[in-house]
Amino acid sequence: MSSARAVFLDRDGTIIEDPGYLRLPEQVRLLPNAAAAIGRLNAAGLLAIVVTNQSAIARGLASEADYLATAHRLGALLEERGARLDAHFHCPHHPAFGGSCDCRKPGPLLYRRAAERFGIDLAASWWVGDRLRDVEAASVLGGSGILLAAPGSVDAPDRKKEFRVVPDLAAAVEVILHYLPRP
Repeated sequence: MSSARAVFLDRDGTIIEDPGYLRLPEQVRLLPNAAAAIGRLNAAGLLAIVVTNQSAIARGLASEADYLATAHRLGALLEERGARLDAHFHCPHHPAFGGSCDCRKPGPLLYRRAAERFGIDLAASWWVGDRLRDVEAASVLGGSGILLAAPGSVDAPDRKKEFRVVPDLAAAVEVILHYLPRP
């Protein structure tokens, strides 16, 4: 029986600044309060798992090694601040560059892989991101989605009404911890 609870986090624009196509570890810059927010998830016993689309790989703008180096840098920055990510899952594909795949968000495949690996109860988990595609799987998998208010977002305003909208990751974590069942 699955019993672990997770918070599935988008990376770019949610935990770190989104410079476009991230390639170099030096480009990784934490957003304000992101490390503290993730640290609160860690302290609450929730798994903090990154699920991210990285089409720069399909586009030939970055390699798998580049992705792994930036993921390592993110982990180091968080560790310096007393926080950690429990896992990273990424989709390196893009439909316009190599065809479609089953792992690209908002599809549920990467979340199901995480659930299998960690014994996660998806219906008791949360999705947080700055784009609808980051949180839409919550509707399919039975969890809860929180959308970060992204300046200049092109996401459909009528679809945003399906999810709670907050200003940043720290506010999202506040909501999650508020609704977390007490022992």
